[in-house]
Amino acid sequence: MARSDQCHPTGIYLVWFPCRLRQGCYSRQVNYAQLLFPDFSLILCGYLVCRHTALNRTVWEQVETLVYYFLFPVLLFHSIVRSPLDLSTASSLIGAGLAMGVSGIALAYALPWLPVIGRHIDARQHAGSAQVAFRFNSFIGLALAERLAGPEGLLLIAVLIGFCVPLFNVGAVWPMARHSQRHFGRELLRNPLIIGTVSGLLANVVGFQIPVWMEPTISRIGAASLALGLMAAGAGLQFSSLARAKTLAVATLAIRHFFLPLIAFGLSRAFGLSSAQTTILLAFSALPTASSCYVLAARMGYDGAYVAGLVTVSTLLGMASLPFALGVLR
Repeated sequence: MARSDQCHPTGIYLVWFPCRLRQGCYSRQVNYAQLLFPDFSLILCGYLVCRHTALNRTVWEQVETLVYYFLFPVLLFHSIVRSPLDLSTASSLIGAGLAMGVSGIALAYALPWLPVIGRHIDARQHAGSAQVAFRFNSFIGLALAERLAGPEGLLLIAVLIGFCVPLFNVGAVWPMARHSQRHFGRELLRNPLIIGTVSGLLANVVGFQIPVWMEPTISRIGAASLALGLMAAGAGLQFSSLARAKTLAVATLAIRHFFLPLIAFGLSRAFGLSSAQTTILLAFSALPTASSCYVLAARMGYDGAYVAGLVTVSTLLGMASLPFALGVLR
């Protein structure tokens, strides 16, 4: 028996490694499900509370206003400021992240003009929903990056957040402002999410740090914004709304959860990213869409219920796109 092991060492490893790899993949999928479950459960909680208690839409409209104008901007500012940006060592990652973001925005904007599916897409519905294709859930990204690559991963995802969030928020506001015939520059200057991200990026560049004694308060505001934003999305959810524009829903979510990971994979090769940078970019590309998509669409007068449905489905699809990006592509 000992002689057989020595004569065929590769045979032992061929049996052992696939077993270990399968166990590893299963473990990661369980982690992704656990990571996404809190977001999904908060959406469900908001839906049930709004439908079956006295806390009806009148209450949740006020919650949306609080989240949009105060809680979310503080969250975005804090997420960007808390990790210093090392521009010199992350320039390739920044370039790849911005290229991926521009690609996602271009694909989302192009949907009404495509020859086959374009005629099935309503222009106003598209204006409010295009953001779902390229925006991302930064809190899930931060939690996932720390699990994947520790402090280095947290720093790398902070760099991507700092540079991509302003771009994505501009990309989200532009079609809605244009379709509503609002002044685009005025909408940008008044948009609290863009104000929060740009001010956070500038504060990070100049070296501003939040005082230690303020950190717990700001962290709790961020946690409240995440919980209330997701519950507000659930409160505004109407599953039947997705049936009104099925083509748009499928196309938008396909960009978010399939095409962006493929684009990120190609860009990681083109920019020559390191192993850690590639891992973070692929994870970044496969995240569920931002929960604030619903709040932004609702506050700008678009179909919030439809966007809330897309946010819910995107949260579920993240359980498939993250293993696809980090298991198959990587």
